[in-house]
Amino acid sequence: MPSRNNIILIGFMGVGKGSVAREVVKNSDYIAIDTDDLIESMENKSIKKIFADDGEEYFRVLEHKLSKWLENSVKNTLISTGGGFYKQKNIKDIGIVVFLNSPFDKILKRIKDHPNSASKLKKRPLLSDMKKAKELYDERLPEYLTLADIVIDVTNKSAMDCSKEILKKVKKYA
Repeated sequence: MPSRNNIILIGFMGVGKGSVAREVVKNSDYIAIDTDDLIESMENKSIKKIFADDGEEYFRVLEHKLSKWLENSVKNTLISTGGGFYKQKNIKDIGIVVFLNSPFDKILKRIKDHPNSASKLKKRPLLSDMKKAKELYDERLPEYLTLADIVIDVTNKSAMDCSKEILKKVKKYA
């Protein structure tokens, strides 16, 4: 494990990275940050607006800039990432990579069952076309699995249970 002692949560949009991160923070000494939130702060606009105004390519440039900052400046932190952040070449230099895994249909059900589902779907521009979203999921899944140091199946598990499993497995890398 890199000396930074960071945990990086990767996984498809809507899999529960934010919910799991909040539980890890409650049950450990980690603090949590979210790459999408940091990018929104950097640009002073929503991810959806960045995609609409500047395009996905520009958004990926912002992710790269952020990945360099995380590598050089952040330690002892749980980092929730956007769905495509895993493609940053230096991700393994930032921390231990934990993939939150769940089938596509279960992720959609999780989003749709959320009390704030309309807002959650609206803020994810890549979920506006379900056929394309499924293709993206199918493309990313083997890449997530290859990159991950730890894989956590989040299907039918609470965020609390997932956080406990993460903290237990991360100890093996310390």
